[in-house]
Amino acid sequence: MRRLLLVSDHCVHLNTMIMTTTEKQFQITLLVTRVIVGIVVLGHGVQKLFGWFGGYGFDGTMAFFTDSVGIPYAFGLAIIAAETLGMLALIVGLFGRYFAASVIIIMVGAIVTMHVQNGFFMNWSGIASGEGYEFHIILITLALATVINGSGVYSLDHYIFGTSPDRPNPSFGNV
Repeated sequence: MRRLLLVSDHCVHLNTMIMTTTEKQFQITLLVTRVIVGIVVLGHGVQKLFGWFGGYGFDGTMAFFTDSVGIPYAFGLAIIAAETLGMLALIVGLFGRYFAASVIIIMVGAIVTMHVQNGFFMNWSGIASGEGYEFHIILITLALATVINGSGVYSLDHYIFGTSPDRPNPSFGNV
């Protein structure tokens, strides 16, 4: 059955992907939020994996995770993989809902284990002993857009699986 959308006295067939201006703007918003989250988190991932941008690299990060934070080695490995390979996949929109969900899980974990004791605000003045969690809340919110709506039409999910606004990502189902 074909779904029709009445827009300014014109019928638009959604399953043929003729998009209204509003739908196109929504799809571009999904693209931008997905790519920005991917790039920002990927920056932190390469700090952890390669030591780029002042990071500790794989060995230093894993030692910090296991010795200081107290998380299991496998979880540390999963975090690094999600923040690097997962974010590359998120940027191109491959399994977007899963990798956006991984950002949410990682950010909640970071808040609980490292940042909640420092309060809400980031340490802009350098006076506090650590960073707050406002950055994490922003990333959670942006990632939630992809979890709820999928990667959108400008994604590998759409190209490979044929997802569209009226046919959700089959790997996640209707939300």
